[in-house]
Amino acid sequence: MDRIAKSLGLFLVLLMANSVPSFFVYGEPDRPLEPGFMHVETVMARKNVHLGRVDAHSHARMAQITFWTKGHGTYFIEEQRLDFLAPAVSFVPSGVVHGFTVEPSETDAIVVSIADSALAPLGERTILPIDAPVMVADTGDPASWRRLSMIMQQMSDEYREGRPGMEMALTALATVALTEIARFGSERTGDFRPAQTVLASQFRQLVDRHFRENWPVERYVDELGATPHLLAKACQSAFGLSVKEFLSERRLLEAKRLLLFTVRSLEDIAYEVGLKDAAYFSRFFKHHTGQPPSIWREQYPRH
Repeated sequence: MDRIAKSLGLFLVLLMANSVPSFFVYGEPDRPLEPGFMHVETVMARKNVHLGRVDAHSHARMAQITFWTKGHGTYFIEEQRLDFLAPAVSFVPSGVVHGFTVEPSETDAIVVSIADSALAPLGERTILPIDAPVMVADTGDPASWRRLSMIMQQMSDEYREGRPGMEMALTALATVALTEIARFGSERTGDFRPAQTVLASQFRQLVDRHFRENWPVERYVDELGATPHLLAKACQSAFGLSVKEFLSERRLLEAKRLLLFTVRSLEDIAYEVGLKDAAYFSRFFKHHTGQPPSIWREQYPRH
């Protein structure tokens, strides 16, 4: 219990200090993710990094499904503490602070990390809200847990084996896994997000709908019923970016999708992402990636 209390104490201290780190996967510095990025590994694959204690952190650009296959421990989502006994499962969107304390010799989990760019299309195909954290403990129909266990294990196998069609298989399986989590229904915990996190989530949804229209920051502030200071604080806390940086990141993500998955010209892509012409688009893209869009596109095989 001392260890758990210590970890919870550190979690709350970090929250109050507004210094919670953002990682790619735990222990690795945050970095931009390619469109469609997914990653699967076990918690104990990194036990030499965390030794059973993962301190409070977030992921700025990806969500995670964590399915506890054995053992027990304490999981933190924002300021909430949740004790669990496997099987248990959580879904945490990007920008949400979380962590856990477990006994590494007895406990393990399968963790599926899904870039926001890959998660957005899944949100249209699952009944689970993808902008709110969820954790379900070992209650409910045992058959539901067996189904979820099979899906998560299949995702782990697909990722490890890397056979042809892996990306499509993982996308399909992730959709089913999210839906199975939603089906636990009454077993779900509540929405743990503080107002700041809710505001950041609402801002992201608004940007997804309107970034092509070149709304000024003031328009987003008005639509959200916030203030410039509150929106700036929420954006920085959830995504590690200023409001303008977040808008640029969203435009860049869409540009990368179009470059990778279509044969559209630079002029068409510039128009699609809300930039005035191909020359301006090329300068924008090179500023953020270090390469002109035509060169960047050539590095990837046509999907």
